[in-house]
Order: sequence, then structure tokens, then C-alpha cells
Amino acid sequence: MSIKPTFLSFLLGLLAVFPLASLAKVLTSINQVKKQYDFVIVGGGTAGSVLANRLSENRDVSVLVVEAGDNNVGNVNLEIPFLGVALPGTNVDWNYTTTPQAGFNGRSIPYARGFVLGGSSSINLLSYHRGSDDIWNRWADISGDDGWNWRSIEKYYMKSSRLVPPADGRDVRSYVDPRDHGYGPIEVSVPGFPLPIDDIVLTSAKRLGGRFAFNDDFNGGNFLGIGYMQSTVGEGERSSGATAYLNPVFDRSNLDVLVNTRVTKLINTARPPNSTPALNKVELAQSSNGPRHQVLASKEVILAAGVIGTPQILQLSGVGNKNTLRALGIPSVADLPEVGENLADHPLLANYFEVQSNGTWDDVLRNGDVFGQTMGRWQAERQGLFVDSPGNTVGFFKVPSGSPALRGIQDPSSGSKSPHTELIFVDGFAQFGSVAQPAEGNFVTVLSAVVSPTSRGSVKIVSADPFASPRINPNFFGTNFDVLAMVQAINDAVSFMSAPLWQQVFKPTPFGDLATAKTDAAKADFARLRSVNINHPVGTAKMSAKGGVVDAKLKVKGVDGLRVVDASIFPVIPECHPQALVYIIAERAADLIKSQHRIQ
Repeated sequence: MSIKPTFLSFLLGLLAVFPLASLAKVLTSINQVKKQYDFVIVGGGTAGSVLANRLSENRDVSVLVVEAGDNNVGNVNLEIPFLGVALPGTNVDWNYTTTPQAGFNGRSIPYARGFVLGGSSSINLLSYHRGSDDIWNRWADISGDDGWNWRSIEKYYMKSSRLVPPADGRDVRSYVDPRDHGYGPIEVSVPGFPLPIDDIVLTSAKRLGGRFAFNDDFNGGNFLGIGYMQSTVGEGERSSGATAYLNPVFDRSNLDVLVNTRVTKLINTARPPNSTPALNKVELAQSSNGPRHQVLASKEVILAAGVIGTPQILQLSGVGNKNTLRALGIPSVADLPEVGENLADHPLLANYFEVQSNGTWDDVLRNGDVFGQTMGRWQAERQGLFVDSPGNTVGFFKVPSGSPALRGIQDPSSGSKSPHTELIFVDGFAQFGSVAQPAEGNFVTVLSAVVSPTSRGSVKIVSADPFASPRINPNFFGTNFDVLAMVQAINDAVSFMSAPLWQQVFKPTPFGDLATAKTDAAKADFARLRSVNINHPVGTAKMSAKGGVVDAKLKVKGVDGLRVVDASIFPVIPECHPQALVYIIAERAADLIKSQHRIQ
């Protein structure tokens, strides 16, 4: 008897069919770069792609982008929205692993980060949320700069993305508000292949109201309720930082993009009597023992290396806790103890329900012929199941007032429009975690997440070797609130799946560990046993008026010539998927940089 492939193993096998081909104009050797540029951008990911585009708009400004991973162009795996779930663990992922997590019963889990042009926007699950108005106003308070409040930020949201029709071209005006969208290069759409459960989810929300009320567009600023997922998909293909911002400007003569290259450290170019360090030179290497090459940024180095890479490079360069760095033999350049601290992420749990329907996509993952037909339709028409990420509908909720989760603590959400938890509805058995897809049966998965976690972890280097992975400790379920909020999310999933429409059509019943978790205590045990992460890390180079790592203009404190522009600057974790926020801060950062250097 043959062994049935699981959700991920089956897809991973298919990915081998589509090898990477470098087709675009990029540099592959450190010997091809010049010794000096106006700007050196460390990281060609979500933020780095935006900065490369905006700063090179003026042909008199020279820009170098240094990307540790490879080119995205020619890799069809990155283009197919549905296959985003299979990209972690491949050659476009850094393949990080966390420390053992006490809140996860001592389990270490994979920690996916994009290792390719476009960064994590090239491998994520595409959700596009600009965040509630509250989160931006909270950032303004923390940074002491009203330039970060929603009224000021809105123009950058509008500049970064635009709403496009779903792949099937149907009229979706009752499920999205075009007034809440802009005119930028990132393409955003609602699902282009409606699934059988979509109408049940949305109609149930309209009928139930209350905590489960329908929300016609989360990007209107209110993040409470249930509605269609909006994703970075245009014409059935992924829209990433690379495809929208970077690839279209490869031909600019003032822009160089160097791939497969690490920045090993930043070099202080300040000379006495200047007492302020100037970290505006980068050291490059393409292998641990390979030659080093130095490049000067006459204006700025911009760290856009991500939530893991940015604190790692800062620490390797002597920026961080001086005592920790001294123990590793790294001279202190700037004593900033919060470098690598404040790591926050959203824990995720798969709740499975067996359903009385053969309309789910479970057999697509069990049957190679069906999978091939589905893939063929995408290749020929950019239509069908693969034009979407697996989850078409989503809900965000506050825990009820008086919940034991909030006992004795201040509400961790950013305000009245900001949730504590999230549910994503998936029309099949989605393997997030260790439970494999059953060989038979049909399922609906409800993914539950805590989006206002109070747990905080860290990213710390363990040696002076720039090719050694840092120690990543997200500290999942490190607080009582996070555990109890996840229990509430589990209860919400069970309650919502008991709605009349579900029972009339799909008749879902809890499956596996969920079925045996009858009490809140048992559900907490279930969460600790099976939860993973949703790969939304932020905060390791925190922006703050007091303390922190960067100021309100994203300049690293205590040094000259260095700025950070990526999700590491988030002062608190947003109660949504963070991709859109990174585009927004990068757009604003580009204007801040141009203003300082008087670039038109």
C-alpha cells in the first residue's frame, strides 16, 4: 500500500520540478561592485525593494542593494499563491530554528524568513492588512512623532498598493471598499477562486453579528469582525516587493543589485576628533572563508535585513549590549542594550473539523493527477484553486470584557478598533504543525492566532562568525494572557462552526486533539502541544523616543550614517499580518532619506 503524501511533503516534492533560473540583470560577484555608492541597502527584501526603487528614481543617486539570497526572477514556485505554504524549508528560506520554547512544551520550531529577492514578501502567505488606525496612532505616541499617526501615514499606504480585480474577474464590491485602497505598485485582491465554505463564513457573520459581525474591508481601519482575506495577488500571481518594486527597475544604470552575498559587518569610518561613530561602510563576503570586500556609502547605509538579520548585523558591528558583545570579543561601538530584544510574534494553532462534504480541496493534496490538473490550469490560464493562498476568509476579535485573560493587566491591544485574536478559515486539512493529513475524509481547518501577544523574546548572536545563525527565542506563550487568549480563540472557532448554516451544509465536528479538549485547561494543553508560529516577527530594533534602537526618523541612536528600515523597528506588534506595514514604513523612510539629503 502506498503512503499518502502530507500537505507539505507533497507540495515540497512538486517544487523540485521547477528549478530556479536567474534571468534578470543582477550581479553575482563582489568583484562586480564599485567601491563607493551614495546608498548601500542591506537586504533586497520587502523594505529593501521599496527603498531601491524610490532612491534610484533620481539618476544622479547611486544605489547598491546587497541580498544574501538569490534572484527571484524565473522561480515559478514564488509566483503561485497557493504554494506559499510549501516554500519554508526550501532554498528560498533562511531555515532558522528557534530555541526550545517553554510555552510550547520545550519544542523548537522552524522560523521561516525569505532568502531571496523580495524577502519574506516572496515566500509569505500573502495577506495584506495595513493595520488599524489605532496601531499607527500608538506608534506616534511611542516615537514622539506625529508623522507616524494614521492621518500622516495614510498617503504612504495609498502610494504603496492598489486594489485589482480577483483572478476570476467577478464583481466583489459587496466584499471590499475601493475607497480604502490606493494607487501603488503592490497588487491586492480578494480571493479569485471562491470556495464552498466562503459563503457560509460570510453569511454566518452577517446573520450572527456581535463579535462575529461582518466587516466589508479590514483595510478601512477597523479590524474587528469577519470578512474576505485580502492578499498580494494580481492576475493569479504573487505580487511581492521584488515583482512590484525591484524587478521593474533592474535596468536603471544607477542601481546595482548583488545577490548571494552577506554583509558581515559595518565598519566605523569616523576619525578623531569626531567622537560619534560613523557606520557607513559595509564588509561583504560570499562564503564564510571567502575574501572580504568593502563598500563605502557616501550618504547612508540602510539596514533592511529583517527582524533576524538586522540585529545580527548590528551586534556583529559592535552595536548592542556592550557586555554581551565584549564576551564574544566584539569591541563596543554603541551601547544599545535593546538591540535584539523586544522580539514579538503571533502564535498559531490549527483546529481541525471533519465535515460531511466532498467539496473541500483535500483530494487535491492526496491525488497527484488532481494536483497536476490544478497546476496545469494555473499554468495555462492563471485560474483555479492555485490563484489564492489557502485561506479565503478571516476574522479578528477582542476577547470578551471580563475575560480572565485580561485580569490584572492593561489591555494589550492598540485601541477600540484593534483585536486580540484571529481566525482563518481553510477549506481543507491544512498542515500547520505536526499533525499529518489523514488518508481519508474531508476537513475544514480553522487557524487560530493571538495577534496582541504580550510575550517578548530576543535575537542574539552566539559568536563573531557572521555565517553562524543567531539564537532566536520568540518566547511563545510566555505570559498568561497569550495562553488564555488562544483558549478564547479555540472556543470562538468551535462556537462559530456551530452556527446554523454550518450545521445545515457541512455538519462540522471537532477532530483529533480539538475533539478531546473539553475544558479550557485541556484546550490550553492542546495549544501548548500543537501551536506553531505564523511568521510575523517584529521589534528587534525598536523605534522609541525613550530607549529603543532607532529614533523617529529610523536612525540608529549613537551612530552616524546608519538607518534601519524593516519590521525590526516596530515598537509594538500590530494586531494584523504585518506585510503592508513594512511597505508603508519603507515608503515613508524613502521620503525621510530624500529630505535629509535634498534629493528630488
